[in-house]
Amino acid sequence: SECVRRLSFLKDLGLGYLTLDRAGDTLSGGEAQRIRLSSELGSNLTGVCYVLDEPTIGLHPRDNTLLVNALKMLKQRGNTVIVVEHDEETLRAADWVIDLGPGGGERGGEVLYQGTPGRILRSTRSHTGRMLRDRDRYRITSRRRESPPDSWLTLYGAHERNLKDADVSIPLSTLAVITGVSGSGKSTLLMDVLYPNLANRLNGSRVRLKGCSKMEGAKAIKRVLVVDHSPIGRTPRSTPATYIGIMDELRQLMAGLPDSRTMGWRPGRFSFNVTGGRCQACQGQGTLRVEMKFLPEVYVPCETCGGGRYHEETLSVKYRGKDISEILKMTFSEARDFFSAVPHLRRALEVVCDLGLGYLGLGQPSPSLSGGEAQRVKLSRELGRRDTGKTLYLLDEPTTGLHFADIRKLLEVLNHLVDLNNTVVVIEHNLDVIKTADYIVDLGPEGGEKGGYLLAAGTPEEVAKVEGSYTGRFLRKILAKSKGQGVGSQK
Repeated sequence: SECVRRLSFLKDLGLGYLTLDRAGDTLSGGEAQRIRLSSELGSNLTGVCYVLDEPTIGLHPRDNTLLVNALKMLKQRGNTVIVVEHDEETLRAADWVIDLGPGGGERGGEVLYQGTPGRILRSTRSHTGRMLRDRDRYRITSRRRESPPDSWLTLYGAHERNLKDADVSIPLSTLAVITGVSGSGKSTLLMDVLYPNLANRLNGSRVRLKGCSKMEGAKAIKRVLVVDHSPIGRTPRSTPATYIGIMDELRQLMAGLPDSRTMGWRPGRFSFNVTGGRCQACQGQGTLRVEMKFLPEVYVPCETCGGGRYHEETLSVKYRGKDISEILKMTFSEARDFFSAVPHLRRALEVVCDLGLGYLGLGQPSPSLSGGEAQRVKLSRELGRRDTGKTLYLLDEPTTGLHFADIRKLLEVLNHLVDLNNTVVVIEHNLDVIKTADYIVDLGPEGGEKGGYLLAAGTPEEVAKVEGSYTGRFLRKILAKSKGQGVGSQK
């Protein structure tokens, strides 16, 4: 019947674990996108151009093949499918690849390669081709850090949602990765059991444990922090510069200039959040909100300041020929070079650039950042703080939106956090991250009610030996490739 046929499409896209009464606002972005894709599979339309933005988000490598087959089905019906994607399997399955770069933001926008996937391996300009040729991507890169027996955080009898009384241990001062197919219980374990219980203990609360029977090892942790994809600000008044805390430094720098001191201006003069030096027409936002009947509200540039946020008198003060508005229009990469002689600013800007975000603007409105960008900005703020150590960082798919080259930068940052005696626990499907983990916790075997079991735990090599683990199966492929003669291509 039509009902069974449509349900089978959902199952083919790796969504068989979802219940029919699941609320739409509880779905992840990747799940919602695949549900819309399943409705298109059932429509039998032809001559349609489908554009998908990273449909593999939230997908375990096991399910990538299902997604690729669904996209091929759309193509075989006479449709065109255009996919923005970083996943290697999807890239190799394509008929035509267009690679943009060489950098992000102002440094991007060039077509570095276009052609079949096989030929990109021979491209000298393409970063994608260079990464696919790199044999280091096909070997286990774990540092294999070990924790003493008394330095483990353990949850006993985790039973929230679909978790099946799982006993899960995580070694402290390591990079640990929680893996498993979509719906296997990873986010439930970390965000619904571990985080709230640990936060309650650190806050001195004696409330009963939620979703588990016992927790051990919490005394070794001083702080727990979730670094997720939620926005860092919801209005144009919020910017990456304010979030990471460099606006105070910028205001003090501008207020310390001779012209500012002559006029008796203090740092507040260079704030766009208080009356004084800001443009009063837009109240320092640089844009004006326009209410649209029956449509979402829109923001238009302020006609008085032209989007500059400040009035002309304030902009008369310049540091090395740049006023505060021009500085906020710089990218982090440009600002890093511009403030090379200001140690505090340079260090904070370098951290953002090290995370592959050098193309972002200092004064860029925070709502314009993607979830992955917002998550990395949060990480940069943490790295810019004076180290306290003994912090537990919880990250949910930090590789979202990242190219192979940027994933390497992210892993360097995560390993640096661990080297500072912190613990980093990551929910991830990306094999570049999984093979770098010191310790892996693999849940499954399936999603929904068929998931929630602890399948494997240990180093990448140990998990690779577990027959019932899908993650182990893909780690075995990496081990096999690392022992082979070459990587090869599929077109």
